[in-house]
Amino acid sequence: MRGAVLYAPGEIRVEDRPDPVIAEPTDAIIRLSATCVCGSDLWPYRGVEKVDGPAPMGHEYVGVVEEIGDRVTTVRPGQFVVGSFFASDNTCEICRAGYQSSCVRREPMGAIGTQAQLARVPLADGTLVATPEPPPADLVPSLLAASDVLATGWFGAVAAEAGPGKTVAVVGDGAVGLLAVLAAGQLGAERIIAMSRHAPRQELARHFGATDIVTERGEEGVAQVKDMTGGLGAHSVIEAVGTQESMMQAIRSTRPGGHVGYVGVAHGVELPGQELFFSHVHLHGGPAPVRRFLPELIGLICDRVIDPGRVFDLTLPLERAAEGYEAMDERRAVKVLLRP
Repeated sequence: MRGAVLYAPGEIRVEDRPDPVIAEPTDAIIRLSATCVCGSDLWPYRGVEKVDGPAPMGHEYVGVVEEIGDRVTTVRPGQFVVGSFFASDNTCEICRAGYQSSCVRREPMGAIGTQAQLARVPLADGTLVATPEPPPADLVPSLLAASDVLATGWFGAVAAEAGPGKTVAVVGDGAVGLLAVLAAGQLGAERIIAMSRHAPRQELARHFGATDIVTERGEEGVAQVKDMTGGLGAHSVIEAVGTQESMMQAIRSTRPGGHVGYVGVAHGVELPGQELFFSHVHLHGGPAPVRRFLPELIGLICDRVIDPGRVFDLTLPLERAAEGYEAMDERRAVKVLLRP
């Protein structure tokens, strides 16, 4: 099969890789219908995260089951499925509490690499969710979004306790931040402030339900949110970047007693203890438990209630994956869909 491999910072190659095989009786093999480049893929691509030797890339995926192990019972060959970036058994105590991304048996799909034609999915019963029927082609991008960025934005909104009567601010206008706007709206937020400097992303944020746009960032952005909320700050703030500046902007934009949902992969983030102590701000987040939300999100997508696939503004064949990485790195694309 063909698959994307990172050899060094800025060097993505699409090359022949071994076809996956059933390694455990709980595995499934899927043929990917679509995959994509994630913002978190840019950390190793930029050299911020070190990669030891050639590394397969990709952790977002939808496709059709081709083969299952002897102990797989919940999916079968021929079904269209959506999976998470962490494989999970969905039966351990942590999974049952709704945190499948911390499953005691979790396996990262990024180590397998789903920017490819085929993928082995461990713990298939606990990881994969089948759609009610094979989806029409126009729904595939939205279902792909559910495998990570939609579910991650949704978790950020849930962790921030977005809901009726709340003012929600979203720090970050990448795919996760934009879909956090969508999630906040679906959860009933009264006012949604998208923090963005880029006109096309602002337009998409408004499509997803943003009521206000703040172009300032850092302390100026905080001041704008405070000014818009009577000096108090937002009830709920979703941090969708993962830098020191974005985390502090999120915390400082939140009113006392409010909630920050942080879902940006943290790099170099250190929290000042005394400021946090006196802020009275709740913090919750981490890797999204995608599997918790998949049944609901698949239902909303298949019923055409939401259209998260609009975050994909560039579609390329898998063979041109390197171009997709360049486009996202240079912020010429919000999110790149790859067709195997």
